[in-house]
Amino acid sequence: MQRSLRLLGHDDSVLISDLGVGPYSTLTLHVPFFGGTQPPAVPKPRFDFLNSKPPPNYVAGLGRGATGFTTRSDIGPARAAPDLPDRSATTVGGAAPAAIGRGRGKGGEEEEEDEGDDKGYDENQKFDEFEGNDVGLFASAEYDEDDKEADAVWEAIDQRMDSRRKDRREARLKQEIEKYRASNPKITEQFADLKRKLFTLSAQEWDSIPEIGDYSLRNKKKKFESFVPVPDTLLEKAKQEQEHVTALDPKSRAAGGTETPWAQTPVTDLTAVGEGRGTVLSLKLDRLSDSVSGLTVVDPKGYLTDLKSMKITSDAEISDIKKARLLLKSVIQTNPKHPPGWIAAARLEEVAGKIQAARHLIQRGCEECPKNEDVWLEACRLANPEEAKAVIARGVKSIPNSVKLWMQAAKLEHDDVNKSRVLRKGLEHIPDSVRLWKSVVELANEEDARLLLHRAVECCPLHVELWLALARLETYENAKKVLNRARERLSKEPAIWITAAKLEEANGNTSMVSKIIERGIRALQREGLAIDREAWMKEAEAAERAGSVATCQAIIHNTIGIGVEEEDRKRTWVADAEECKKRGSIETARAIYAHALTVFLTKKSIWLKAAQLEKSHGTRESLDALLRKAVTYRPQAEVLWLMGAKEKWLAGDVPAARAILQEAYAAIPNSEEIWLAAFKLEFENHEPERARMLLAKARERGGTERVWMKSAIVERELGNVDEERRLLDEGLKLFPSFFKLWLMLGQLEERLAQAAQQLDKHEEKLEHLKEAKKAYESGLKNCPNCIPLWLSLAKLEEEMNGLSKARAVLTMARKKNPQNPELWLAAVRAELKHVNKKEADILMAKALQECPNSGILWAASIEMVPRPQRKTKSMDALKKCDHDPHVIAAVAKLFWHDRKVDKARTWLNRAVTLAPDIGDFWALYYKFELQHGTEENQKEVLKRCVAAEPKHGEKWQGISKAVENSHQPIEAMLKKVVVVLGKEENAAENGSKH
Repeated sequence: MQRSLRLLGHDDSVLISDLGVGPYSTLTLHVPFFGGTQPPAVPKPRFDFLNSKPPPNYVAGLGRGATGFTTRSDIGPARAAPDLPDRSATTVGGAAPAAIGRGRGKGGEEEEEDEGDDKGYDENQKFDEFEGNDVGLFASAEYDEDDKEADAVWEAIDQRMDSRRKDRREARLKQEIEKYRASNPKITEQFADLKRKLFTLSAQEWDSIPEIGDYSLRNKKKKFESFVPVPDTLLEKAKQEQEHVTALDPKSRAAGGTETPWAQTPVTDLTAVGEGRGTVLSLKLDRLSDSVSGLTVVDPKGYLTDLKSMKITSDAEISDIKKARLLLKSVIQTNPKHPPGWIAAARLEEVAGKIQAARHLIQRGCEECPKNEDVWLEACRLANPEEAKAVIARGVKSIPNSVKLWMQAAKLEHDDVNKSRVLRKGLEHIPDSVRLWKSVVELANEEDARLLLHRAVECCPLHVELWLALARLETYENAKKVLNRARERLSKEPAIWITAAKLEEANGNTSMVSKIIERGIRALQREGLAIDREAWMKEAEAAERAGSVATCQAIIHNTIGIGVEEEDRKRTWVADAEECKKRGSIETARAIYAHALTVFLTKKSIWLKAAQLEKSHGTRESLDALLRKAVTYRPQAEVLWLMGAKEKWLAGDVPAARAILQEAYAAIPNSEEIWLAAFKLEFENHEPERARMLLAKARERGGTERVWMKSAIVERELGNVDEERRLLDEGLKLFPSFFKLWLMLGQLEERLAQAAQQLDKHEEKLEHLKEAKKAYESGLKNCPNCIPLWLSLAKLEEEMNGLSKARAVLTMARKKNPQNPELWLAAVRAELKHVNKKEADILMAKALQECPNSGILWAASIEMVPRPQRKTKSMDALKKCDHDPHVIAAVAKLFWHDRKVDKARTWLNRAVTLAPDIGDFWALYYKFELQHGTEENQKEVLKRCVAAEPKHGEKWQGISKAVENSHQPIEAMLKKVVVVLGKEENAAENGSKH
């Protein structure tokens, strides 16, 4: 560097060369910036008095007239501030250095600490959610009367405001709760309606609910189980525990046998411990035995539970007993003449287990209240058995007119003689006590009882039971005198008149019974007593139960019309008779009907009701007499004539039945029902010629379609094919819309076709089949809604032209008759017959969609599905149609195949109960009993089937309408249907195997 440079400093200048800086040296210059031209601000000085505490009672601004006030921050927190360590002491190096800030804020950290000390509490203490930072604000203040009054005022205001808003608030809260529950229902509420329906389930339906198996077992791996032999040490230990020590060991003998050597444990005999526990148990059982008779009163099944349940009084109960004892002590001291107080005090001591104290208290009560019978009864109850008699003796001495005490005294005696002696002693003091008289009469024999009752009716003349009891014990003549005396004393008592009527009936004077009841009712009405019709009907039923039928009839005859309006008589009397019939009072119901028929002689409904009653509960003679009388007053009633003829027929008297029908025809000459009944009588009794003549006369007189059908049936049975065809043709000309005639014509041609096939006449067979088809088609033109005609035509088309033609016919039938389950079922069966399982399933699904509540379709679908799925399918079927007999029978078959015999029997019985007219169910039930039931069960089913007289059912109608089975009894047809069911079952099993 050519010239010297100077480095400016504060005081002087220095040459760079003097500092040793060469030409190749590197220099770094540091130039400070002071942030402008103004000098830094000097902090204001702080006055000393600001750092010191104010003098006591100093109020800022008081000198210039300002009013001071106190804030919460001046007072401090409600609770005392915690003793926190000084924060200044925790700083490093003792005191924290003072730091002066450049802003306008407060000073350093020391000032904040000083201010915190001035406040008297820590601002960082825990904040209370309810009271804020004022927790414990008035903890040190005194709670005086002014504060108490202010709290009471504010509490009253709060209650007043709360009561004003209570209804509105509760309504709003209830609405919000309901809204919340509606949007968020519980699971139990969602199923509440289903739970409510569970009460309708019967025991059989509960049993039919399928069991859910544990399918998780197949996924569980079997754990490997290892068995290890028991070690010898364990066996040796068990052996030692069972040993009895009978000698001292060497160490004990060395000690003389009188002390246990040091460090030796005595041997414990476990057997002795067990015997000791048994002894304790036997002592407890002895405590529970009866101290009087010595017999145990322990329940043999629950004695251990009884031992565990022995009451151990808790501290709380002891405290309650002490409080109650003090209260009752106050009661009996302040009012010693109050009997309930003494009784309550004695019972309290009894509950507390202090029986002696209870006896002492009740004894004092007897002394204080000697005229109160409840106190004496309580004393007798609490006393020992030996002292009870003495106690009750003192009681009856104090209160000789107390019936309760005399009855209690009689109870304490053990033999009847002493009891009777006590009761008679009581009657000396209380001769008008009915209760004592009844008790003493019950203990006496018949002769003594009669004497006692004579005295009793003198002492208690207004008690009817004593008079009636005396009348029952007296002879006929004396009983009449007794009842007359009773009637004079008790003129308003109906029981005396009824007893008098029973007395006359029992002695054979039935003619006097009605007169006595009639006179009695008039006498009671004269006395102003209202005749209660319902009460008298109950008396009539009681008389029937007692065997007094004439009295029952007389009561009904004289009282049944009282209080009944004239227009309501028929309805009311019939309802009364039905109610009596339900209660088993048959004679009463018969008497009601008899009286009603004297008033309504020409009412057919009442005659029918009475006839039904006689049929179910009477004899054949009584029924015949009633029907004879009925047709006399109501000769135009066909049903009465027919019922009489049928009863005669069932009794085996065919000529009498024939005579009744002839009388009926004379009374009602143009009645078709009587013509047909006469035909049936002749036809069923193998008189076809007479039946044919009757039908011919009926046709001449303009018979209906049923007459033509019956005529054709007779000719069919007689084998007159040409005559049958002629009758059918003539009938169809007259009645073309009667489908049964078309069916019979088609079936006639089919029978002829079968006969031709047996003779190998194929052309003749085809001709007859074509005629049958023509008959069915003509019938469908006149009766397009007749399902049997469609089914017969489809079956015929399947036989003649195959499955496709039958499908077309059934499809056309379903279009003209929608939602018909029989047509759907026929289509499904046609597909199954030709082994079109897939097509059958599709048809069944469509059928169930169109007819979801059809029982026959669901039953068929259950049988179509594979066996593992049948249980599920049956549950679906029961959900859709629970009370359908076809579904119930299908479920019964499932139980039958699963060998659940009891359930199957229950469900089959339910099926025949729901549909007794369907013979297929009876056949299924009978077949089940043949396989699994006893002979008695089989006879019972057979008997019920005969009584039901079934007429419908697919298999049943096929058997019953066959020509060869026309006169077969129901038992024979039932067995034939069972055979058909067995063949079908075998065929189905063979088909499933192949």
